[in-house]
Parts: sequence; structure tokens; C-alpha cells
Amino acid sequence: MKYWLYNQPTDMRKSYYTLSGIVSNSMGLDPYNGDVYIFMNKSRNRIKLLHWEPGGLVIYSKLLEAGTFGSPSNIHEDEVAGTIEWRDLVMIVEGIIEKPDSRQQRLDRLHSLRK
Repeated sequence: MKYWLYNQPTDMRKSYYTLSGIVSNSMGLDPYNGDVYIFMNKSRNRIKLLHWEPGGLVIYSKLLEAGTFGSPSNIHEDEVAGTIEWRDLVMIVEGIIEKPDSRQQRLDRLHSLRK
């Protein structure tokens, strides 16, 4: 299974068929091959994962209360999409990829919840 990060801002109102259309038309890939396709909005505070499982398409979604999702360093800004590793996806979703930018607010909130 591969994890594909779509490197363009995505309207989070999109659902199964429009996201699979992005996979087919913009990324040139097959949304029904079992890979996971990752989309983020322009503000980088919402993420959706599209995945084909036996029986149909599944969407996983997360909305942050504060801060933004990070981005892996192996995908360049001019690329439409690129593959990432499972550990990179986990680090993006959990906010572990630390950069001293707008995500600091999110990290501070996570630290305060642990106390």
C-alpha cells in the first residue's frame, strides 16, 4: 500500500467521487487500487484520506481545533503529488513534524492537555 499526498489545496466539501476524480485526473492514478490518497485544505487545518477497501471507498477526516498540519520535506512545492511513508502520515496527523511556525499553537495546546 502506498500513501499519496496531493500537494494542492483541496476543497474539503469534496467527497468520494470528486476526490477520486482528482486522483484519476490530476494525479493520473487509480483510486480503486488500494492506495491511500491524502488531501488537505488551503488553511492546512483539515485533512481527508481516501482509501478503497473491499466493498467500497472510505474517507477518513480530521479537523484541527488549533494550528495546522505540517508537510513532509520530501515533497517539493511544484509537485502535484508524491508518495510518503506511513510514519510520515502519522507524524503529519499527530503534529509531530515540528517547525517553528503556526503549528506552535497546536503543539502548545497538546502539551497543555497532557498536564
